[in-house]
Amino acid sequence: MNHCTTLPELLSLGNDNQSAIGAPDQLDVTFKSLRLFITQTVAHLNSFGIGRNDRVAIVLDNGPEMALAFMSIASGATSAPLNSGYRADEFKFYLEDLKAKAIVVKSGSESSAIAVAEKLGVAIIDLLPTPECGAGTFTLSLRSKKKMTLKLGGWAKADDIALILHTSGTTSRPKIVPLSQSNVCASAGNIANTLAFTTKDRGLNIMPLFHIHGLIAGVLAPLSAGAYVSCTPGFNALKFFSWMDQVKPTWYTAVPTMHQTILTRANNNQMIIQNNPLRFIRSSSSSMPVKVIEELEACFKAPLIESYGMTEASHQMCSNLLPPALRKPGTVGVAAGPRVAIMDEQGKLLDVGQTGEIVIQGANVTKGYENNPKANAENFTKGWFRTGDQGTIDADGYVTITGRLKEIINRGGEKISPREVDEILMEHPAILQVVTFAIPHEKLGEEVGVVVVLREGKSADEKDIRSFAAQKLADFKVPKKIIFMDEIPKGATGKLQRIGLASKLGL
Repeated sequence: MNHCTTLPELLSLGNDNQSAIGAPDQLDVTFKSLRLFITQTVAHLNSFGIGRNDRVAIVLDNGPEMALAFMSIASGATSAPLNSGYRADEFKFYLEDLKAKAIVVKSGSESSAIAVAEKLGVAIIDLLPTPECGAGTFTLSLRSKKKMTLKLGGWAKADDIALILHTSGTTSRPKIVPLSQSNVCASAGNIANTLAFTTKDRGLNIMPLFHIHGLIAGVLAPLSAGAYVSCTPGFNALKFFSWMDQVKPTWYTAVPTMHQTILTRANNNQMIIQNNPLRFIRSSSSSMPVKVIEELEACFKAPLIESYGMTEASHQMCSNLLPPALRKPGTVGVAAGPRVAIMDEQGKLLDVGQTGEIVIQGANVTKGYENNPKANAENFTKGWFRTGDQGTIDADGYVTITGRLKEIINRGGEKISPREVDEILMEHPAILQVVTFAIPHEKLGEEVGVVVVLREGKSADEKDIRSFAAQKLADFKVPKKIIFMDEIPKGATGKLQRIGLASKLGL
């Protein structure tokens, strides 16, 4: 297993003339070309005045450019990928919170992030794709002529911050998770190890590249083993099988909702499945119904490897194992990189079979949230990071998640902070009180629901509230179910209780 501590080291492992990155209908890029491209891009960034630990927000659509922008920027600066679907208010929050020095956008883009960056004085870098030089390659140009000062140039070092992502705050605003070069490299190595990647593997990445799952499991882990990755424009059920036929992958990773959609189209594509046998399928980001695992395995004649990850762990914490080792459907597998234990509220580690909070420690775990001593005090106990998930570990070391201590809504792997939705809806002139909570959903796992109390003498209907929310929130955060009540349901202590609200209301 490789023990790299920086991205440049990790990307130095693949064979020169072997293909590293590609995309459907585009030219492949070899490992040698990839390394040369990253070297040139870091030099360009340095010439703009951007270097180690300078924060560069990336607002690009999914695809090979996003993958290469992430790897190049993270090799000599700090990358902060953002969801290109955000609205202006969201971009403003993230760019300010990150203290971004620059933002990378596609040349000719009309993203609302650009006007926000101009207002905040964040340097804008235009990315012009050069597909004739290979999938994902591009040139960069700095929009303003205002020179930035370069503090530290050259390659990133092990303790430099490679990647910054935000968690979805439950009761609080989203927290900044800084992940060092050594964090992300450790995690990529853990995943490559778990999945036994070799230079013969070919991945089809359908995961978004502003999430830890796609960045680390989809892209870095296979590249760390000298394997090939094809970066699609994102999940598309109608194109999945034609991509499969073209790319000839040996594996793919996705969230349960994507797997379920793929399954509904699999019967009509049996020939493609037979012609392109997969070594395994991986699932992460939210729990997979056991019935779906059985159906997928039967359909693809390949094992489904369910794993458990989170941003603070640079993704992977636990994973089920490849055959001939044991897979236990319904569990998230065994510790797969970091140490994993169960802890009680007092900080005592519990025995096999006892229920408590899942805690982790290891080289892939963030050292702590940024500028958030309160969250760090609450989330780190005796060197262990508290995941906020409740669970048990059985005698074989397999971890089962039994519930969520946090109130995050997990909509098919997209995490939504209920409080963020509350705050936006409270700006509506007709709304007096609101509480956002998770509603069980057959396909997505959870969906966004809200209870609304209207101001006396004011009126608003579902459609009106939804369109108000849609102006300020990304589509996946907009409430799907809106219930009007005379007062907000409260718990015994008079506190708002999001958890269990759905069952209380009979949803």
